[in-house]
Amino acid sequence: MDLSKKHNIHFAGNPQAGKTLVFGHGFGIDQQSFSQIVPAFEQDYRIVLYDNAGGGKSDLSSYSYERYETLEGYVTDLTDIMAFAQGSHTTFIGHSVSGMVGTMAANRQPHLFDKLVLIGSSPRYLNDQETSYTGGFDEAALKALFEAMQTNYEAWVIGFSPMAMRNEERPELARQFASSLQALRPDIALAVARAIFLLDHRPELPKVSKPTLIIQTANDIVVPAVVSEYMERHIPGSKRIKINAQGHFPQISAPNEVIAALRSFV
Repeated sequence: MDLSKKHNIHFAGNPQAGKTLVFGHGFGIDQQSFSQIVPAFEQDYRIVLYDNAGGGKSDLSSYSYERYETLEGYVTDLTDIMAFAQGSHTTFIGHSVSGMVGTMAANRQPHLFDKLVLIGSSPRYLNDQETSYTGGFDEAALKALFEAMQTNYEAWVIGFSPMAMRNEERPELARQFASSLQALRPDIALAVARAIFLLDHRPELPKVSKPTLIIQTANDIVVPAVVSEYMERHIPGSKRIKINAQGHFPQISAPNEVIAALRSFV
């Protein structure tokens, strides 16, 4: 299997640079979501961009329900991509679910990673009463989410996009996210959503051995602030930055804020 074709891998930046940035995107979007971030680092870094299986311009023939039923399939993909890219002094920047994929990959193959950046990431979305953990969703909310996606995907997209994007004064951003979601095959979108929203990878956090930056926005419907606080407490030596941005996609809605946070860390 041609890994480059499977994940639509693109290289950017300075091929002679001794440092590498690898960007991993979240659900419903693709590598284009970092298009406003990449130029700020092109001079000093080698940059690797890719699309997750089932999304963007990845090779859909390589998507398998079985392989991607949990995040482990994505973790294997990422370690394959990292090895293929042969980066040096690599910082992995993962948005949303890719942040957790990167965390797990760095725990499995630590030699491939130097640093981790987690933007709007969560180890578990479902509240857990037994441990008093707040993830932001209860079982009824997730059941309703999956049912809405299954019953009328188009209608779900139209309702979910503005809530996730926020920035109501810039409705074009929500429209842009909606068109990205609409480009997904509804059956794959539902399978990916299940793999993400039903995950519980809290035990991965204390195992992290790499310097980690956690980026938190305001009014994130997907990942409330309490989750990033939990991650900061459980990832050894991690640093959390709250940036002046609304919603779940700051790399799209507030790129300069994300660039400033990244510069302070990488």
